[in-house]
Amino acid sequence: MKPLPAACLFPSRSASRALWRAGLGALLPLLFAACASTPSAPPGGSPAARPAGAATPPPAAVPTPRGGGYYKDDGPGDVTPANLDLVPDAVPRIEPLRPANARPYVALGQTFVPMTSLQAFTQEGVGSWYGRKFHGALTSSGEPYDMYGMTAAHPTLPLPSYARVTNLENGRQVVVRVNDRGPFLRSRVIDLSYTAAYKLGYVGKGHARVRVESITHDEIESGMLARATAPVVQPPPAIRPDVPPVVSPVPVALPAPGLPAAAPATPAPAPAPAPAAQPAAQPLASGGVFLQLGAFASSANAESFRDYVTTELAWLRHGVNALLIGDKYRLRVGPFADAAEARSVAERIAAAIGTRPFVVQ
Repeated sequence: MKPLPAACLFPSRSASRALWRAGLGALLPLLFAACASTPSAPPGGSPAARPAGAATPPPAAVPTPRGGGYYKDDGPGDVTPANLDLVPDAVPRIEPLRPANARPYVALGQTFVPMTSLQAFTQEGVGSWYGRKFHGALTSSGEPYDMYGMTAAHPTLPLPSYARVTNLENGRQVVVRVNDRGPFLRSRVIDLSYTAAYKLGYVGKGHARVRVESITHDEIESGMLARATAPVVQPPPAIRPDVPPVVSPVPVALPAPGLPAAAPATPAPAPAPAPAAQPAAQPLASGGVFLQLGAFASSANAESFRDYVTTELAWLRHGVNALLIGDKYRLRVGPFADAAEARSVAERIAAAIGTRPFVVQ
């Protein structure tokens, strides 16, 4: 049997949403059946529609045939910018949530209930991406979609928010800003921008199995405080054991002839060295890449968890320190050579103790 084209396997958002808005959701199965025996519609059909009153994108140029499992009439741009792998991840920051994007809604016959507050969230499933068909159109949050930015669409995460997405097929990981709604096919959990999918390594394939993890305000605050308040530790002067210390001679007074020698004066005891101050938590040197395992209100709790981690992770070659940053004791592992090494270690830690640390640079 001749395989179905990607356009049939992954119908366009415009066609699906047009049927939904017209109350013809029940005809979707017929659309799939017809697609198996009839050619796909030519480019330049119905304009793409984004949810929540999003604007219509300008008509796309006639696309060149390309492979991949992206949506019908969608795909990469005609000219792809160079060095997309060097585009930095989104930098999480605390932003006010949009109440308009927190109302329940219906799409393709499914009811979605968005989160009304940012909370810990983990989900695994198939991730896809969307490209030139929506490039420049307004997202659900009212911002123009940039296929070359580090953004994503999710059915229920708060808008705007940030998420860590891991390609479970190759271990690559990115951080994206969630500012749009979608995808609405039951098998999909997130739509990434073209660049985010490129960095995860599944642009050509069109989809991959991924893990989506929300980044909470506590995590964002911890990272911001670490960069703002980490003190610089000056190393002590180097000591060369092969150079003997310099001792200044002490002059000795000789008694005059015929006079008895005076009793030697008892030298005053040398003052005892002041004890070194012991900080409540070890400071963090500026720069470098670290993993944060948790934040605690008391040093006792932080040290207790530190003992547990060092016992359970005997293979860990990096230091584990409790750092007093702001009003919390942050348990950090590192430093690492780069973020890729830190993420690799984070995966091993999560598999060993069930706690997934996040990267702090």
